[in-house]
This record gives sequence, C-alpha cells and structure tokens, in this order.
Amino acid sequence: MRRFLVVFLVLLVSPAVLAHPAPDGFADLAERLSPAVVNISAAQRLDSGDGLPEFPEGSPLERFNDIFGDAPRIANSLGSGFIIDPEGLVVTNNHVIDGADEVEVALPDGRVFAAEVVGIDPVTDLAVLRMEVNEALPHVDFGDSDTARVGDWVIAIGNPFGLGGTLTAGVVSARGRDAGGQYDDYIQTDVAINTGNSGGPLFDMAGNVIGVNTLILSPTGASVGISLSIPSNLARRVVDQLIEFGETRRGWLGVSVHRVTPELAESFGLNTPYGAIVSRIEEDGPGEAAGLRQGDLILSFDGQRVRESRTFPRMVAESEIGREVQVEIIRRDRRMTLDITVGELEREGDEDPASGSGSAGGVVDPSQGNANEVLGMTLAALDAPSRRRYRVDPDAQGVLVTEVDASSDAAGKIRPGDVIEEVEFTRVATIADIREIVSGHSGGPIRFQVNRGGQYVLHSIRP
Repeated sequence: MRRFLVVFLVLLVSPAVLAHPAPDGFADLAERLSPAVVNISAAQRLDSGDGLPEFPEGSPLERFNDIFGDAPRIANSLGSGFIIDPEGLVVTNNHVIDGADEVEVALPDGRVFAAEVVGIDPVTDLAVLRMEVNEALPHVDFGDSDTARVGDWVIAIGNPFGLGGTLTAGVVSARGRDAGGQYDDYIQTDVAINTGNSGGPLFDMAGNVIGVNTLILSPTGASVGISLSIPSNLARRVVDQLIEFGETRRGWLGVSVHRVTPELAESFGLNTPYGAIVSRIEEDGPGEAAGLRQGDLILSFDGQRVRESRTFPRMVAESEIGREVQVEIIRRDRRMTLDITVGELEREGDEDPASGSGSAGGVVDPSQGNANEVLGMTLAALDAPSRRRYRVDPDAQGVLVTEVDASSDAAGKIRPGDVIEEVEFTRVATIADIREIVSGHSGGPIRFQVNRGGQYVLHSIRP
C-alpha cells in the first residue's frame, strides 16, 4: 500500500503532468483580446421580384402590391471578425458578407464603421474587409496553427445570435478534419460556436489566432460540441494574397488523384498506405509537360511526404507559382524523381488540382469455370452496343466489366461499366490477356487500371 502511495504522489508532481496545467480562468485573455474582435452586419437590398410575390390583378389583395411590391427590402446577416492591422483590416468568413451591398463593422466600444470588401475567397470561405479609420485600432496576430495539439486549451470570441462579444472555451478535439471541400484541413474543437460566431477568431493560450471559426456539425443547428475552424497557417496565406492582389493565386499541376488503399500500398511495396495515385492528366498542363503519367504513385511533393490523396491538392495550391519542385513517384514499381514547374490555377471555378477493342479470344481451361469470369469479375468485349449501354468513355480501350461478385475482393472496388485497360501495368485487349497475367502472377494483390467515365482508377485485387 505504501509503495502504491509513493507511485501515486510521484505521478501527481511529475513535470510532464504539470507542463500544461488547466488555466485558472480566461479573464486576462478576454480583457486583452476582446477589443480586436468585431461584430459584422451585412445588408443586401432585395428588389420586389426577389422577395414576396405580387398579388394577381383582380385579387382582393391586389391593393397591397403598392405597399409591399415596390418597396425595396433588406436582408441582413450577422457574423464576427477580427482586426489584424491597426489601420482597420478585418478578417471574416466569405459567407458572412456574400452578396452584401453594405457591410458595417461594430467595435466592442460601440463605434460602427462602414467597410469595403478587399477580397474574397469562396473556396476557403475567407474574406478581408477594410474600415476607414483615422486612428490606430487594437488588433491581434496570427499564430502557428501547426503547433496546436489535440487537448490544448483554446477560446473563441464572437457574436452568437447577435448578442455581441461572447467568450467560449474548450479544447482542440482533432486536427486535419475534412468537411468535403477541396482544401479542407479544419481544426476541430468542442468550443461552443453558434450562428453569428462565423468569421470570429480561435485563440490559443498565448493570445494568438490559430483558427477562423467557420462551421459546426449539428443535427439541431445549435452547438453540440463539434466546431470547425480554418487553421491560421492556411488562412494567413489566403489573407495575404487577398490584401496584395484582391484575389487568391493557387498553384496548379493539371492532375487529378485518388487515394492509396492498403492493398495498393502493399502492391507497391509500401508498409503503410500513403501518397496519391494520378488518375487524370490535363493536356498541356505542368504535370504532362514534366512527364507525369496515369498510374504514377506520388510519394512526396517539394520534399514533403504526401500523407494522403486529399492533402495533395492543398500542397500544390499553396506552392509558389513558377517555382520548380521535385516530385518523387513510383512508376511500375520503379522509384524516380521528376522536376515540375508549378503553374497557376485558373480562378474560374477553382477546379483542380488535379488500339481498337478486341474480341474475347484465347484458349480457356474449362476447369476455370465461367470463361468470362476473372477474380469475381464478369468480363466482356468492348463493342459499340456495350459502350452505349454502359456509357463508356469514348477514349476507353480494353475489356468491359459487366458484373462483380459481391463475395469477391473486387466488390466495392471494381464496378459494372468499368473498362480494364491495364493489369500489372500491361495493356490488355482481351479476356485472355487478363487471364494470362493473373495466372502468371507470383502472389499478392494484382493491380488493375480501369477507365471509369474518363477517370483513371487503380485498384489492387487479391486472388
């Protein structure tokens, strides 16, 4: 018993335990930071056709058209923001001011300023505003969001439900959250965030902005403890570009990618799945010019490991335009490095990044069962009727998949309508071609390249 008490006391006073103690409170931080957090009101003037419909002629309610029909109406939205420069630059969410004709910024001391929009980026949902002021204003600084760890204390200050300056506190719950956007890399917290908090700052315990509060996940529309913030390292790059250019400028390679499954990783000789498989290459893009090919497995970009496919577009987008970077790849089981000059992504839509058919010939051993079935996939020659039926991409050449056995390893990977173009990086034109490669495989998963609606997809299937 005495020995247990000694161990327990040692744990209590362990430096590791006391390295990040819970704060006694947040009053000092609130007093220092709140003056730089602002409320934002955005107003949009609606024409008569944008709001209530006019009553038809002859209707008993026709007389109300003169009252409601011609009068312009105002749609208001409320949000939060924070001042990043003493001359009046404010960061907020794009959706707070989207479509607004007038934007006003209210300071905690009650002063209200008209603001102009410096620039917006709908892709990351960020916007920069400028107030016309004649004095230096309190402001806050961006911190390094990469240093935020799961479990760290954080606070948010904002304008929930239009109440004005409100502080809420919690911890970092997770990093690298994806909500379906192209460049998502959210910080997840359990800080209470509600309508009106959008665009407000997420602070660390040093008082630095490490995130911009943007989204909540909730079945009710109110906070249930899952809040998402744009990390400051991403926000700062976007904000700097909006201030300098009035728009964002992103890197571009002209390739699309898909994820590396555990089976694919094994087939490439990787111990763990990472990287991104090139699924499509745009004509005349930087990737094509540098020699990237469909099926290449991208391992690293500019010296940084590609953790997973969804992080690759963001890595490219954040690269300096016109700079030559090294991209490490595996091509047909051989490692190599390509030098690629980063291009500029066209801003419109902000989309990225990212022989004839033969007959089913050959000699088949009757003991193999269905002559048209390989590894649970029912195959067929690719002809004009099947192209129409399965809406096959015009450029696809190979062997058509018509059915997939639900109990096979191909289920969930290969789909009816896919066209197998390569097996183990060898072009195939007939079912016999596929059988020959499969039967001669030395073991382990077998890699199938398929054309799916014009997109290249690589899957590993276990025999």
